[in-house]
Amino acid sequence: MTSVRISFISLLGLHLIFSVDYSKCSVDTVWQRAKPSISHLKAVSDRQSLMVSWPVNHSGLVDEVYELQIGRTEKQTIVYTTNVTVSSGGSHEHTWTWISDLPLECVDHSVRIRHLYNQSVPSPWSNWTTNPGFKSKDMSEIFPAEQVLREGSNPKFCCVPAVGVNITQMTFRNQPYPLESIGDRVKAISVKNLEIPEGLYKFVIIVCSSTTGKIEYASNDVSFPPQKPVNLSCSTSDMKTVKCTWDVTRKQDQFDPNERQHTLHIQNSGRAPIRCKLSQCTFTAVPQLQEYNIRVVVKDKLGEEAESYSFNISDRVFPVVELTRVSPGVTDVSLSWTVQGNLAQMNPVCQVSTVPGRTTELNCNNASGLCEVRLEHLLPNTDYYTSVRCSVNGRLWGKWTRSISFTTDPLVTLDLWRRIQPLSHSDSRQVTLLWNPHVVGTAATVKVQGYTVQWSQEGQNWTDRRDGGQNRAEVSIGPGRCDFTVQAVLHTGSSIPSHVTVPPTNQAEKPPVQKRLSSTAAGGFSLSWDQQSTCGYTVEWCILGNAVPCTLQWLKVPAGNNTLLLPAGHFKAGLRYTFSIYGCTDDGHKLLETQTGYSEELKSVQTPHAVEHVRSTSSSVTLEWLYNEDDPAQPAFITGYLVTVQEAGSDTMPDLFNVSVADPSKKSVTIEDLQPNQQYVCSVSAQTKAGPGPSASITIRTTVNYSAHLAKILAPVLLLLGCTVLLWPQRKM
Repeated sequence: MTSVRISFISLLGLHLIFSVDYSKCSVDTVWQRAKPSISHLKAVSDRQSLMVSWPVNHSGLVDEVYELQIGRTEKQTIVYTTNVTVSSGGSHEHTWTWISDLPLECVDHSVRIRHLYNQSVPSPWSNWTTNPGFKSKDMSEIFPAEQVLREGSNPKFCCVPAVGVNITQMTFRNQPYPLESIGDRVKAISVKNLEIPEGLYKFVIIVCSSTTGKIEYASNDVSFPPQKPVNLSCSTSDMKTVKCTWDVTRKQDQFDPNERQHTLHIQNSGRAPIRCKLSQCTFTAVPQLQEYNIRVVVKDKLGEEAESYSFNISDRVFPVVELTRVSPGVTDVSLSWTVQGNLAQMNPVCQVSTVPGRTTELNCNNASGLCEVRLEHLLPNTDYYTSVRCSVNGRLWGKWTRSISFTTDPLVTLDLWRRIQPLSHSDSRQVTLLWNPHVVGTAATVKVQGYTVQWSQEGQNWTDRRDGGQNRAEVSIGPGRCDFTVQAVLHTGSSIPSHVTVPPTNQAEKPPVQKRLSSTAAGGFSLSWDQQSTCGYTVEWCILGNAVPCTLQWLKVPAGNNTLLLPAGHFKAGLRYTFSIYGCTDDGHKLLETQTGYSEELKSVQTPHAVEHVRSTSSSVTLEWLYNEDDPAQPAFITGYLVTVQEAGSDTMPDLFNVSVADPSKKSVTIEDLQPNQQYVCSVSAQTKAGPGPSASITIRTTVNYSAHLAKILAPVLLLLGCTVLLWPQRKM
């Protein structure tokens, strides 16, 4: 189509050429084209730009092409040439902007234009249209001045002298720069990669010196252009007010003079632009509008940046919660809060966090916005922190409320036990109640003001009180069953009453099982017993073994467990411990077993005494001694005795005999195969698992063997007598 139009225009041109009467005009007149004109020239000094406007005559359907030239100084020295294409069908006036590398005030800047017909045949140039530079009369001027310059740019600074004055030097930040001549008188300098000055003030100073000796100054601020908002998002807490926030990648210094303006535009509404803060903007929601298309614009003297964002307001609800009540108990806390913004119809879901602890989630659709919850299974006397947040869709959660601290109420439990002693010459019994208070948690110091002791027997009830510093009570009771209850009295908090039952006296009750425990190299005790109870066991012992008086210690063992490991650190070596194992019954705890042992046996046992020989012969001796092998003060179990025999006066000689007595209750031994009429030293020591203890010695002498002496005397006599008898008949020979 375009080629057809061009052909038509060409034919029309030929027709005009051949139909014109050439007798009355010259050739030049035929080819002369109308020159365009510049209708408007505007200078924008702070942008160093010229805005050129000219009328456009759209004579066809093809684009129009214009050539423009920029001339500088009074001589219109060409510094820039370009072609500008104007689309067909556009407005009848076109505007083009040129940005100068030199401030427009430095010298005159002129523009001219011509039309390129058919994009190739030029028209005559228009007349020059000039934007005059600054003309100084009595003092030199520096340009640019009092402006904001872009960081990283390459600006030019010029100095326009007064008439008859020559510029000799220009400095930038106290550094001289090479002078460039702009026209006949104006001088300029070029600065590369402009930097923002460090320090409090962000401006640079340019100094111009002339032949007159005068010095002129100019200052310009340096800043960076606006930054594009990042991470732009919007939210609402009540469907009435919308808050948009974004991140600022580079913040301005507080003394930066380049004032920045932030505006928010709701593009799909008729709202006027909204003035914003540095990184956030708040506006009222548009009635009946669900989908929002917004645009945040950041603008300053160096330009502008913008970011767009679209959202559905119902999808961007972040409920705001106010925690109104925190009421702690011993093991629970009651919380209440309000969800602001009348969001009940959106069925908000809330999360309640306790630290330490867990997060609980629950629905909160009360029409009033008030929500309540009771959190259980907390620890008594413990510091907690709680906070709440809510959501209307389970994906986007509002902010956690400020954490509120609370402390659960104290709780005191009593580990209660009893010891029963029969009273002589009576059916009554002496019961000693013992208890150890346990305070759960460490948040606050709990002071026990006292204890209430209650007991009942055969339908009668008694009550007694003890001071807070006491942990025992003695009560005389009859032979029947008796139930005891002890409870701590506190100023604040709670105490759980503890119960113990003393069984009735049963003369026919079979005696407990007696066991002896074997010590191990690791020490401590490993107790086990037959499973006989369905409600648990209690193991008691004296802290200092069987020493008197006894400081009772006990441990509760739950039902289903019939073993107990007691580490060695709680016991002393060489002390005999007796463990009484009680089984729980409906009538109270009954003694099942008694187990005795040492955490570590020692061999420093007592020395046998009253060692004496009760009978002796020429070849044997019988010894007896006294020893209490069952004495609880012994540092080990006595497993027997060791008797050693050594000849008297021969300490360096080895023992002749070592005789072991395996029965600890047998305290006599007969030593045989001794020499008659010989003195021996016999030593007796008690044997333990750790070895023999210290010995007791006695010196004995075996009796003379008279039969042997008589044999020695009679043998030669009888031999002589026999010889005499045999030789008597031969006496005469």
